[in-house]
Amino acid sequence: MKRTSTYFAKAGDVPDNWRVIDATGISLGRLARQVAVALQGKDQPTYTPHVITGSHVVVINADKVRITGRKLMQKMYYRHSGYVGNLKSFLMRDMMEQRPERVVYLAVKGMLPSNKQGRQMLRRLRIYAGDQHPHEAQVGAAE
Repeated sequence: MKRTSTYFAKAGDVPDNWRVIDATGISLGRLARQVAVALQGKDQPTYTPHVITGSHVVVINADKVRITGRKLMQKMYYRHSGYVGNLKSFLMRDMMEQRPERVVYLAVKGMLPSNKQGRQMLRRLRIYAGDQHPHEAQVGAAE
């Protein structure tokens, strides 16, 4: 009886694929999930938990992402410098006006693993507020 072995991808075997995702009209959580799955490679048949098999992802039109409910006025983002009494808080409305890329980045970051591999995946993510991006080889059709 022949035994089949499970395929595990090696780090050098995985090609560098690129995806361009247009965020226009997509809910923030649904967009973040779509990007997180692409970064992890869970939509690939060669997915291996201990190897990054995901694609590089370029998100365009981050300023046109859809925010549902009352999140614009109620959701808070926090940042702390490490010094006593230096906790800064920001409303989602203000973040969307000033840095919409940061809102998408933090949503994706929350859906990735909190370890070294998750940080490496985040380096493969590029987010732009408008529809222009400098990655000319990846200008193909947006998903």
